[in-house]
Amino acid sequence: MDGCSAASTFLTDSLELELGTEWCKPPCFSCAFDNREGKFSGESYLASGALKRLILNLDPLPTNFEEDTVELFGFQWVTETALVYSCRELFHLFRQQIFNLESLVQVSCDFGKIATLHAKADSIRQQCVVFLHYIKVFIFRCLKVQEAESHSRPAHPYEALEAQLPSMLVDELRGLLLYIGHLAALPSVTVGAFVNQNQMKLFPPSWHLLHLYLDTHWLVLEILHILGEKLKQVVYGRQFIGQAGDNLTNVSLFEEHCEHLFCDLICLSLNRFDKVMPSEALLISHCPCSCVKELWVLLIHLLDHRRKWSVADSFWNWLNKLLRTLFEKSSDQRRSSVSLTQAKDPLGFSWWISVHVASLYQIDRHGVSDKMKQMESNWSFIEELLKRSVTVQNSSFSISWLPLKGLTNIIKSPLSMLTLVRNCCSDKQDPDLYKSSSSYIIFLCILAKVVKKAMRTSGPHPWKQVKGRIYSKFHQKRMEELTEVGLQNFFSLFLLLAAVAEIEDVASHVLDLLRFLRPASMSSHGALVWKGQMAFLLMYAQKNLDIGVWAEKLSCEFQEKAKEFLVSKNDEMVQRHALWTLLCIYIDGVQEVFETSSCLYPSHEHLLNDGFSMLLPACRESELRTVLNFLQAVLARIRSVHQQLCQELQRENVDLTVQSSLSAKERPLAAVAGALWRHFFSFLKSQRMTQVVPLSQLADAAADFTLLAVDMPNTAPPDLQPQPVISIIQLFGWDDIIWPQVVARYLSHLLQNSTVYEALSQSSCVSSQSLTIRSWVRCVLQMHIKHLSDPDLLIDVNPEQAVEKEYMEQLAEMTRLLFTLSEVKSVFSKAQIEQLPSPDDPKQALIQFLEAVGVTYRTLQTFSDKSAMVTKSLEYLGEVLKYIKPYLGKKVSSAGLQLTYGIMGILVKSWAHIFATSKAQKLLFRIIDCLLLPHTVLQQDKELPGPMLTAIQKTLPLYLQGICIVCCQSQNPNAYLNQLLRNVIEQYIGRFLPTSPCVSDLGQHPVLLALRNPASVPSMTPLRKHTVHAIRKSYLEFKGSSPPPRLASVLAFVLQLFKDTEMGACDLELLLPGILKCLVLVNEPQVKKLATENLQCMVQTCQVGSEGGPATQLTSLFRQFIQDYGMQYSYQVYSILETVATLNQHVVIQLIPTLTQSLKDSELKWGLGRNIAQREAYSRLLSGLGQVGQGEKQRLEK
Repeated sequence: MDGCSAASTFLTDSLELELGTEWCKPPCFSCAFDNREGKFSGESYLASGALKRLILNLDPLPTNFEEDTVELFGFQWVTETALVYSCRELFHLFRQQIFNLESLVQVSCDFGKIATLHAKADSIRQQCVVFLHYIKVFIFRCLKVQEAESHSRPAHPYEALEAQLPSMLVDELRGLLLYIGHLAALPSVTVGAFVNQNQMKLFPPSWHLLHLYLDTHWLVLEILHILGEKLKQVVYGRQFIGQAGDNLTNVSLFEEHCEHLFCDLICLSLNRFDKVMPSEALLISHCPCSCVKELWVLLIHLLDHRRKWSVADSFWNWLNKLLRTLFEKSSDQRRSSVSLTQAKDPLGFSWWISVHVASLYQIDRHGVSDKMKQMESNWSFIEELLKRSVTVQNSSFSISWLPLKGLTNIIKSPLSMLTLVRNCCSDKQDPDLYKSSSSYIIFLCILAKVVKKAMRTSGPHPWKQVKGRIYSKFHQKRMEELTEVGLQNFFSLFLLLAAVAEIEDVASHVLDLLRFLRPASMSSHGALVWKGQMAFLLMYAQKNLDIGVWAEKLSCEFQEKAKEFLVSKNDEMVQRHALWTLLCIYIDGVQEVFETSSCLYPSHEHLLNDGFSMLLPACRESELRTVLNFLQAVLARIRSVHQQLCQELQRENVDLTVQSSLSAKERPLAAVAGALWRHFFSFLKSQRMTQVVPLSQLADAAADFTLLAVDMPNTAPPDLQPQPVISIIQLFGWDDIIWPQVVARYLSHLLQNSTVYEALSQSSCVSSQSLTIRSWVRCVLQMHIKHLSDPDLLIDVNPEQAVEKEYMEQLAEMTRLLFTLSEVKSVFSKAQIEQLPSPDDPKQALIQFLEAVGVTYRTLQTFSDKSAMVTKSLEYLGEVLKYIKPYLGKKVSSAGLQLTYGIMGILVKSWAHIFATSKAQKLLFRIIDCLLLPHTVLQQDKELPGPMLTAIQKTLPLYLQGICIVCCQSQNPNAYLNQLLRNVIEQYIGRFLPTSPCVSDLGQHPVLLALRNPASVPSMTPLRKHTVHAIRKSYLEFKGSSPPPRLASVLAFVLQLFKDTEMGACDLELLLPGILKCLVLVNEPQVKKLATENLQCMVQTCQVGSEGGPATQLTSLFRQFIQDYGMQYSYQVYSILETVATLNQHVVIQLIPTLTQSLKDSELKWGLGRNIAQREAYSRLLSGLGQVGQGEKQRLEK
């Protein structure tokens, strides 16, 4: 469409938009566009605004026919007079064009001719459409209404012709309609054009002819309507008579044409209905194309508009009048003027077309769908169809084309039953009811409306009549014959009656009728029976009535089935499934009852009976989840009701009557709570150490019971009294044998509840926060304990990946909440840590907390404060070694070992001052024995597991530094602790020596790392001393002349030790003899090289004290060395001393007397006189000692 027609789409109801003078293409029917979105073509009568202008009585085409002349059928005509002077000629030309188009239809339409034929047919159609629109515009603009006084004066010839034009138009329009005939009577080739679609937008002549017929039929109605609006009087025809034999008028022609048009549309719909499968009836439209759909919409708007301003029939009246004829016999009862095809299923067709046509009411005058648009009621005709449906179907209400799924799908839950009934009773009209409901549901909707209306207008008498008729239909035989669908419909019917009338009377009758059911029906349809009964129970609860009658019956049945479920065997899957289905119905229904009931009655306690005590032990995990979800919902509801009662009691000016009423409501609430404690809490308590119950639900349920104990402590069982809250927390939060996943989730629930926090603060348990911190420490340490059965993890894998994401999130939440405790805040505050650790990393948060505790202790001054802090710190740890013990067993977890050794190493170092006290030293001893000196370490023939050895290597410096601090801080020397430290060093020096004796590889040896004197450790003297002793004792000890194993690596370690630490004279005294012995007895080049380097380091170290002290001690050591090896290994001794002399001549000069005496003793011993070779070797040594050496050399030569 061009710009003008596009602009007309946006016309307002006032149509005050100023349009340009450009010629606009007149609207017409067109389906040559993509209609997948349900929109109409821009050229349509709806989208172009033509219908709106017609209804508002405005200029049909305000921008067209504005010129003095107009081209019609290839000729030029005077615009303002053509229709008056040449009316018959123009209509003759119109019919001739239709004949030409009909002739084109007969031409063979092959691919080569399609474009030419399309162009010719489209041109003919446009000429005809323009002519009909010209008639509309002429009547609106040019036709003058003849005034009464004009008859008294002579008429102008043009006026005389103009006065005859309305009658002539009526005759010509009637003749035109007779010429084109009915749409339903078109040849099949023309009707087939409805479904002709192609992508090239080239259509055969049949398509153009068909749509021209549609345009003509509609535009005739428009012309007749505009003519009537213009003249405001009846126009009589002069050539034809009406159907009834009376004179033809514009009104009768309009009605006659409407009737014929409706007949045509109904016949077209009948043709489609006969080809539609019943299951597809709702999906298949009654319109063969969008143009026919548009024609229906145009008729709806035009006829309903005329009905508002005149006595004309509305759209529904027209359609219903013709649909009624489908039910008449083909005799004289059928009006001869109506020509409708006999329907195979008139009732089904009437329902089908009524439903589809009703949906068209949602399309507005612009062709836009408006779901909120209110449609005109057609209830009177629907009632007729309902009556016919009941009559035809032998008192069984059904509609053949409605979805069968509504008849066969069994309702899933009691609540859905009630929802269905509530929808049926709703006063709000659902326009889509037919799309999703069965005919029986529609019947229920009708019944509900009828009963409600009758009771409003006539009181209870109509209800008694309805009740009598319905009750009489159900007796023992009928109940025994009910199928599953019938039983469902039975419950739906009586639930609806209970909803709209007397619920107690209906429920009593239902209970009586259910006794007639056969045992076979109860076994096959038991689930449905339980759902129905539970639906009644739920309806009682929703109406706030006492549920006693239903509760007693259902609770007894539940107990029986729970007992059967308990004794059933696991391999009896079919039986267990059937029982579990019934139990689920009961559980879900009872949950709905509690959540729906605004107040609780004593009968509510009956619903929570011993059946649950039998059911819980028999459940598997998935079944337990269902039951525990139910438990949590009921607990939440009880607490909510209790809190409401407390708020009402706390209000001001509450009189005694209200208080008494509220107290009465409290009693059944307490009874229900007591039933939950008896049947559920005892089971949870017995399963808290197992994994039978899902851990998350165990924690949630335990937390809910804790909150219940806070709100209603007197309802808790005697074994939890007198402080039920503390007792439950001890069971599920502070007990070290509970799974950490349970503890973390459970305590997280409590820590975020201010009521619980206040209850703990007011209790006699002063250490509640310390116990909570202890549980948190355990939860962090045991984060990997659940995966000990998994294959070993690689060391370089992120340890957090080995923890369940859910547990890590829970642990982070617990950490965040724990840091809100006043005791935790106090620790960080005293340690002067302003920024609290991030809870997202629980491990790092624990490390920082432990460090903060150590810093806090060091800031204390008084003995009493320190003693109290030690006690509190040990409370934080609890049985910490038990927490980590699972990691040290046969099942190895790399991540668990890294976590354990890392945190415990931080603990030993940061708490060193605490462990220096007598109270805490026992724990330190146990940590060393358990982690560093287990039995496996002490057995030299057994290797430690690789992951454990790796964890120790990474964290050993922390332990060694911490133990060293303890040794320094202890008030009394602790021989046992020193021995433990020495044992640890002895064990791990050798275990972490590199395979190749390279000094550069020793930089990361844990013992050397510990000795590098960090600023946080004031003195490493004890550690260095024990390290030197361990080397002297275990790694430089010769067995006879056999060197110790891995001697080169040991010498490399000693060399690195000298480089990293400040060795003292006492250290030289222990190590130098061994080094000298290596130089004498071992000929391996690498050993000699490393031993020489060690010797050089030792001599250089002693040069600082050459004035005495170290130098004297060094001289003494060499003197002893000469005495031990001078006679047997004189050459090696001289060589070693030559090396020493290059570094410190003074030391060697001091040894000259000893060396000379050793030479003489050697010669004397052998008795061979002077040993020339030995003397020459000695002389070389003396030659390097200056004048003193030369003097001694001269003395030897004498």
